[in-house]
Amino acid sequence: MNVIVDTNIIFSTLLNSNGGIGNLLFSTNKNFEFYSCNYMRYEINKHWERLKEISKLSNEQLEASQLQVLSKINFINEELIDIDIWLAAEELTKGIDVDDTDFVAMTIFLDGYLWTGDKVLYRGLRRRKFNRVLNTAELTEIFLSQS
Repeated sequence: MNVIVDTNIIFSTLLNSNGGIGNLLFSTNKNFEFYSCNYMRYEINKHWERLKEISKLSNEQLEASQLQVLSKINFINEELIDIDIWLAAEELTKGIDVDDTDFVAMTIFLDGYLWTGDKVLYRGLRRRKFNRVLNTAELTEIFLSQS
């Protein structure tokens, strides 16, 4: 199953790699194939100082954690995505959070499921009948049913 990882999932893992989200990311290689887009790397860098502050990790520790987390994710260049998919993703995220357009486009492109902890995004996409979005509880349930 292709799972597209939203930035907030990565933030949560960086802040607590031993939590439920981190366990899913590190323990499910045979059940899920994790993907993301290059935009996620930009968002991590944009919020780097805040992540250091919250995590209380040194720059070196956070960099090591980031390398470990990102090693579990396949990155796809957004330029491979067809314009029709971009337009559909823009329409889906309009009025919810256009910053998540890349992740929705990637989800459509890979015929996968978007894993997000963003409740506003999750509810908004579901209201628009985009059912290829999962929260952590749903992904955990899928994982447990496949174990």
